[in-house]
Amino acid sequence: MATIKAVSVFQSIKEAFKLDHQIRPPRLTHPGFPIVLRPLTMDDEDGWNEVRWRNNDWLAPWESGDPMRGGSITFNQWVQRQRRNEQHGVGVIFAIEYQMRIVGQISLGAIAYGAMRTGVVGYWVDQRYAGHGFAPMALAMLADWALGDPFGPALHRLEIAILPDNARSLAVVRKVGAHHEGLRERYMYVNGQWRDHVTFALLAEDMRQGFAARLAAASSR
Repeated sequence: MATIKAVSVFQSIKEAFKLDHQIRPPRLTHPGFPIVLRPLTMDDEDGWNEVRWRNNDWLAPWESGDPMRGGSITFNQWVQRQRRNEQHGVGVIFAIEYQMRIVGQISLGAIAYGAMRTGVVGYWVDQRYAGHGFAPMALAMLADWALGDPFGPALHRLEIAILPDNARSLAVVRKVGAHHEGLRERYMYVNGQWRDHVTFALLAEDMRQGFAARLAAASSR
């Protein structure tokens, strides 16, 4: 039995380091939603910078950071890093687009394959569009692609970690039907300190007709 278990662990490790997990992020739409999710490109520098830095104060209370204070990078370097992450299958970032304008961002990172097949989701939306339902739409669309699309990463679980006082983000995961998993103490570095986070998960078994279709149906009632 010990030999079989050791072989299983070895196979999981081997699977996790395979080089064929390349992510080819598509342009994601849903007939019930007015937004589009699409990969960022070098051409998005002006549009992304305008919306992100205009919202700097709005996003600052929830912004995570590196306590080791790594060096800054340019927008082009950041996009190049995204392409490398996609090539290695470890992460992807989508612009949230509404009427041809970037109004936010949603990311899927820390992707693990093998026996886990999981990833971590983060998102933000322009303050001008808060309350329009764009964040739950984006999360539902991302989940359908990441968990159920045969051309996606075919994950089993998506995790969303939220500061306990971030009421808007807590409402997002509840609208999409994420499972509440509990509190993780000092889980992430935010605004100069390690902060507790409430964690939620979306599972492949919960897709049924699709997270986006379910959300669209609920919104139309």
